[in-house]
Amino acid sequence: MSNEGKMNLLNFADPKIKMLHVTWFAFFLSFVVWFSHAPLMVFIKEAFDLTSAQVKALLILNVALTIPARIVVGILVDKYGPRIIYSSLLIISSFICLGFAMAQSFEQLALFRFLLGFVGAGFVIGIRLVGEWFPAKQVGIAEGIYGGWGNFGSAAAAMSLPTLAYVFGGDDGWRYALACTGILAGLYGIFFYIAARNTPKGSTYFKPKKSGGLEVTSSKDFYFYLFMNIPMYIALAVLAWKLSPTGVNLFTTETMYIMWASLLVLFFIQVNSIWRVNKENLTHGVPNIEKYEFKQVAILDVAYFVTFGSELAVVSMLPLFFLETFDGLDPVKAGLLASGFAFMNLVARPTGGWFSDKFGRRKSLMILVGGLAAGYAILSQVDGSWFIPLAVMATMVCSFFVQAGEGAVFAIVPLVKRRMTGQIAGMAGAYGNVGAVTYLTVLSFVDYSTFFLVISGSALFIFIATMFLNEPKGHMAEVNEDGTVELIDVN
Repeated sequence: MSNEGKMNLLNFADPKIKMLHVTWFAFFLSFVVWFSHAPLMVFIKEAFDLTSAQVKALLILNVALTIPARIVVGILVDKYGPRIIYSSLLIISSFICLGFAMAQSFEQLALFRFLLGFVGAGFVIGIRLVGEWFPAKQVGIAEGIYGGWGNFGSAAAAMSLPTLAYVFGGDDGWRYALACTGILAGLYGIFFYIAARNTPKGSTYFKPKKSGGLEVTSSKDFYFYLFMNIPMYIALAVLAWKLSPTGVNLFTTETMYIMWASLLVLFFIQVNSIWRVNKENLTHGVPNIEKYEFKQVAILDVAYFVTFGSELAVVSMLPLFFLETFDGLDPVKAGLLASGFAFMNLVARPTGGWFSDKFGRRKSLMILVGGLAAGYAILSQVDGSWFIPLAVMATMVCSFFVQAGEGAVFAIVPLVKRRMTGQIAGMAGAYGNVGAVTYLTVLSFVDYSTFFLVISGSALFIFIATMFLNEPKGHMAEVNEDGTVELIDVN
């Protein structure tokens, strides 16, 4: 790498580049495992004679655990380091994946699919690791490559697993294809432990003083933080409602009420945990050099809500949208046309990170969220009279702003507070899933045009919120165990 901050991705002699490749591939595999069931659902549906409600239940269960898992994994990665946590996540998820592949009933499928939501938290771990290895002037593009190339794992699963199932052949071909992804993830988990390091040689891995929640530095931020946790519980309550008789009828109304009560109890347990972490700070105050504003975290949360949240929602409905909007399309063609949305990840997310490094963090995020709002407003006008290539082009342009916006969000996350990067990434990541639940719930009540307009309207609101983001500048301070202060450049 040159002094100007250019990045040579083929320079494997550079430890930073080597670590970036080792890390994005770990994320890639976690997404292959997480979304391995979707392209094989036609085989699974046939093997178990599933109803459409049961298929929907499996799809909902796949994302349910990811919201709390991203919060918990964020805490763990800050405390124990990315190396051990990523290795553990890949190895544990490999066994869960094998369990899903060997399931003999719908109940077993549902259980293992719910547990596999845990692997979706892998994203958070690499954000902290990449942030440790790259300086501020390159962290945006590095995080963009990590996120964009890793995210491609879901598309890679969709392209390869049905073929692999056919190669194995027979009634159990899909099981062997699924098992292969689990075995590969487990083996790579062992390799990751051998190859990865938490920090460059000689650097300190800063850890939070206490675990159980983010440290905040004022009473106002404490209450703001508690408030920002509420939407995650509401999203989980909505998922429970979708699995009740009102939705896909996976369990009874009584079970839904028990789940709601459990979420309420969990919320108060979390509030107590956050108070325990922050009691000393709020009672005795925090040195000015260690202060940061929680609004930075909150704005990044809602920005990821609209970027990644809308991506997850749109990717799941886009094939059906094309199929129902344009006459003469079959499901295969509609799926191919819609796949362009996810494909943009390869270039859009790194571009968003690079844009943030080059032209400023706040300005970049504002431009990309504004472009996203315009993109969805245009998609709301698409109907059967449109020329199909023009509709696809509008989709691709919109998806570019969506995914570049994701890159811009995580170009800022490592620059807020180093020792809590995992937790900040976990909260933002969880908000992405909250966004998906919110938008898909909206879709169940409105038509496609209104759905796109709702996303566009929420993006305009979040565009205004990004105006209040503070541009990272100067240094963030972290305290070594011996009490000395280390200043980390964020320019």
